[in-house]
Amino acid sequence: MKKCEAKLVIGGWSKPSKMPCKSYSLPAEACKTGSKLRQTPGTVCSDCYACKGMYRFPVVQAALWKRLASLTDPNWVDAMVAIIGDDEYFRWHDSGDLQSWDHMNTIALVAGATPNCRHWLPTKEASLVKRWAKVNRIPENLVIRISAPLVDGYANGKQKPNLLSCRSVTAEAKAPGNWTCPAPQQKGQCGSCRACWDLNVDNVDYLMH
Repeated sequence: MKKCEAKLVIGGWSKPSKMPCKSYSLPAEACKTGSKLRQTPGTVCSDCYACKGMYRFPVVQAALWKRLASLTDPNWVDAMVAIIGDDEYFRWHDSGDLQSWDHMNTIALVAGATPNCRHWLPTKEASLVKRWAKVNRIPENLVIRISAPLVDGYANGKQKPNLLSCRSVTAEAKAPGNWTCPAPQQKGQCGSCRACWDLNVDNVDYLMH
């Protein structure tokens, strides 16, 4: 499949200024767990960055909802594989989250079909992912990080290979044993850091943004 054809299937992709790679975003309003957390003060979703700023522009919103609708397209996996191509890194969901068991299946299929690309999937759908991982093999190049629901809180620790954790923090100091995202000290850029895609980094702390 040509990339121009793939783009029509998946509704395009995003390229966050922070990231060293392409990303795939969905509407934050469609988040299953996140939409509930957004109503509760003190959660990492209560001031969701994907519910403000450029994400609210009509053209961006239209693209996000088009991507959500595309998830059931039978050509979605082939289209994503074509879009990723020879890229070294890919980030899932700079906005939005996993929608279903089938959605998790298709992401795993995309990762399996692009073995030379490192995939990072942050998610708050801990229950879904853990149930899925009990009966399916997580591709070696897919790093899934379970996000903590509360600011300064922790997600469950490492459950099995490729299933790691992350949290959002307010303090600048690095918590013992954790890797703190350096982007705030690097003009909001990942720079040379690839900790989020690294299986050897069990937990990543992110400052609130």
